[in-house]
Amino acid sequence: MYSLIFTLIVIALVALFFVILKKKNMLEWLPQYIAQRLTKKPEPEGPVHIIFCFVDHYEPQWGRVTDIEVERARVDRWCEDYPKLAAKHTDSDGVHPQHTFFYPEEEYRKEHLDKLAKLCADGYGEIEVHLHHHDDTSENLRATLTRFCNTLHETHGALSRYPDTGELAYGFIHGNWTLDNSGPDGKLCGVNDELIILKDTGCYADFTYPSAPHPTQPKTINSIYYAKDDADRPKSHNTGRQSRVGSAPWGDILMVNGPLMLNWKKLKKGIFPQIENSDIRMVMEPTKDRVDLWVKADIHVQGRPEWKFIKLHTHGTQERDMDTLLGQPVDEMFSYLESAYNDGEKYMLHYVNTREVFNIIRAAEEGRSGNPNEYRDYVLPKPSFIVNS
Repeated sequence: MYSLIFTLIVIALVALFFVILKKKNMLEWLPQYIAQRLTKKPEPEGPVHIIFCFVDHYEPQWGRVTDIEVERARVDRWCEDYPKLAAKHTDSDGVHPQHTFFYPEEEYRKEHLDKLAKLCADGYGEIEVHLHHHDDTSENLRATLTRFCNTLHETHGALSRYPDTGELAYGFIHGNWTLDNSGPDGKLCGVNDELIILKDTGCYADFTYPSAPHPTQPKTINSIYYAKDDADRPKSHNTGRQSRVGSAPWGDILMVNGPLMLNWKKLKKGIFPQIENSDIRMVMEPTKDRVDLWVKADIHVQGRPEWKFIKLHTHGTQERDMDTLLGQPVDEMFSYLESAYNDGEKYMLHYVNTREVFNIIRAAEEGRSGNPNEYRDYVLPKPSFIVNS
């Protein structure tokens, strides 16, 4: 009798576990997570370089506001408060924390970009491309990206150019996480050959993920990898080929993941670990435990384990989160990074933007080693921002 009861309890717990996994959309990526955690990590020689990048799905019209003064207040707070915060901190190279503003094409306002361009010209970050779209076509997407890149460059001096072709280069984040039509309901994109179009229009890398627990989360996690598009099917970035020392670019797009981990130090209902998905906001403050998990995610170019990449994301214009992003929680995050991961012997910290992430990845692939600070402008040079009065 007791044996039967015990068996039924075990079956019920297992069933509950799988229900939770399905609800949190973890069945897709959890197997790779387990395999990564069980794989013995290579021991880096010399100091470990922490390459830290903060990307922002920067949406002044968030919440579909119709009041231009609300938009202005959001942008103005960043332009006023971020330099004060960032100026307090430096990495091992004397560089202040960098913020990459992925600005939505559909929300373009010249006055907002003028202000952000000034902030970037002062040394606090760069501007890249963000896009929300629905039921789109390949032709329209191609035209939209080309037009927006030209506007960002010609009007604001944002974006770099590939030295060999002169073509504009840009980093990309897909709004609503639905890169390459990856939404399970088929909404909020519509273009199955999106990766090809990104490549053709100059995209140097995608920085959209992780999106867990959202169902758009790809199977490939905690990785820097290349994806090849199947123009007839969605979510071609679900799998790909790992970036490696000695390898050439492959496929259609470079995917740069942020950490996706399970945080056993923060349990839900006292049992289930919280999903660590690299998101920074009021209800997901960047605690010391989270910083340590980002390092443990061990995201690197294969063959260069001493260069570890941490890419975080946020939605910076939401009022409820600004006190976190521009105040004490992020201030303390930077302080902890600089005290725990920048001793000059075991660790060296590098604050970078996404263009610099790409450059350092390409340097690693081409066999460069040593201090990644030397490769911030390895392929793509720094933009010359236009400061409009």
